[in-house]
Amino acid sequence: MTDPTRPRGRYFEEFEIGDSVESPGRTITETDVVLFAGLSGDYNQLHTDAEFAQETLFGERIAHGLLGLAIASGLSTRMGFVEGTAQAFTGLDWKFRGPIKIGDTIRVRAQVRQKKEMARLGGGFVVFDVAILNQRDETVQKGTWTVLVRSASGSDS
Repeated sequence: MTDPTRPRGRYFEEFEIGDSVESPGRTITETDVVLFAGLSGDYNQLHTDAEFAQETLFGERIAHGLLGLAIASGLSTRMGFVEGTAQAFTGLDWKFRGPIKIGDTIRVRAQVRQKKEMARLGGGFVVFDVAILNQRDETVQKGTWTVLVRSASGSDS
């Protein structure tokens, strides 16, 4: 029987170097791009002007790079591996490798790169190698995410 008090995510001690998870996919829509432009205030013509974008190296409008990163953050929560155990997202090192086009379906792949126990914080840092892949398995963004994850021993409070 499943313990109803246990979070869905893994505790710090349960992560092993090399562990890997992958999210479901999500298709990027015109609505996503328009809403992100309004939310962020980024109305760059590369994202919002079809005529302008035709003359760029992409030949069409593309999604904001930060939109891809934001959606990746959401997709990572759907994987559940830190649900209820993540204490803080503490950093990232990120590269934008290729365009995300309207109509592309992206997913996230994350692999544990390293761990560092931080007993005084009630857990430790887990560093993940993260990649955003499109429907052609091309890496469009990648980097590392560092998350402070709660320890199992700190869960009894």
